[in-house]
Parts: sequence; C-alpha cells; structure tokens
Amino acid sequence: MSIPDWCAPVGGTLYTTTGPLTWGIGRKGGPPITVPPGFAFDVSIPRPLWLAFSPHDPRYLRAAAIHDWLLTDGWWRVTAGAVFLEALRADGVGRIRRLLMWLAVSLYRWT
Repeated sequence: MSIPDWCAPVGGTLYTTTGPLTWGIGRKGGPPITVPPGFAFDVSIPRPLWLAFSPHDPRYLRAAAIHDWLLTDGWWRVTAGAVFLEALRADGVGRIRRLLMWLAVSLYRWT
C-alpha cells in the first residue's frame, strides 16, 4: 500500500498535507470542505491495536486528515465523526472496522 500524493509522513503516526484535500460532505458533490496544504494530522491508533489497524494504512489517511481538520476548524466532535465514518466508507474500509474506528473517534474525550 502506498501513501497518497496529497500527504507525506512526518514521523510516528503524524502526516502533513502536501496539497489541498477537498471533500464533499454527505454525498458526491455535497458542500465542500478543504483541508489546507501544510496541515498536520495524526492517525492516532493506540500501539496495541497496530496489528489490526495500521496507522499507515492509506485507507485511513483521508478520513483522519478530514476529521482532524474539522475539529481544528471548530466542528462538533459528533459531526466530525460522521464525516470521518463516510470518508472511511468511501475509501473501502469494511463495515465492522469502520464502526470500531468511528466509535473510537466519537467517544474519545467524551468522559
């Protein structure tokens, strides 16, 4: 699996966007959001889960970048989680894996 051309690894589980990343919310052609070039994002998967969920799997990168950008831009965590879920689906992540990842980002810091 190769890293997409719109991002580059920085180190560990950190990446940065190398160009703008635009995503249509809700459906193809939906209202766009754009993650700007140079935005640093984290594919924050706990190390004990790396065998099952590699933080370097390209199928997770777009969803992680969009999710982190939405939170940085002041979006509500639940809304950002819904967009994260849709981006994972669009990138071919299976239903169970998507659900587990969505639960993790949605419940993080909820306590």
